[in-house]
Amino acid sequence: MFDILMYLFENFIHSETEIRVDQDELTDELVRAGFHHDEIYKALAWLEKLAALQETDIKPYFCKNINSSLSRIYTQEEQMRLDIECRGFLLFLEQVGVLDASTREMVIDRVMEIDSTEFCLEDLKWVVLMVLFNVPGKENAYAQMEDLLFDESDGTLH
Repeated sequence: MFDILMYLFENFIHSETEIRVDQDELTDELVRAGFHHDEIYKALAWLEKLAALQETDIKPYFCKNINSSLSRIYTQEEQMRLDIECRGFLLFLEQVGVLDASTREMVIDRVMEIDSTEFCLEDLKWVVLMVLFNVPGKENAYAQMEDLLFDESDGTLH
């Protein structure tokens, strides 16, 4: 499933062509690329839930006067998926202003929905990019995240 998300992100993120909205055409293209139907449907459902997160306002669930010294407490399940390196990276992104409480929660929500037994820091970085790309008004945070991850000389992830 994560491979499909990466395929879609890498093939459509910088494309000048409009992203296909017809699910059947997109599914056919993914099948031709070698992906299985059940994984395609999981990936498309993941993307639909990401889009739905934009439409919900989760800010009322946060304290109005959030103290910057407060820490996010992770559930046991979240800790199993997000190792100490991943959790530290999320904290770093908050400290440098790439993520705020809302986008951090969106990232965690999407990470927890990834159907994979192996999840690492590099995967988390891509999820952060996908979330920021899909949240209106987060263009600067997305660009900052790209700057953190990509080496301009050869276009590779750090």
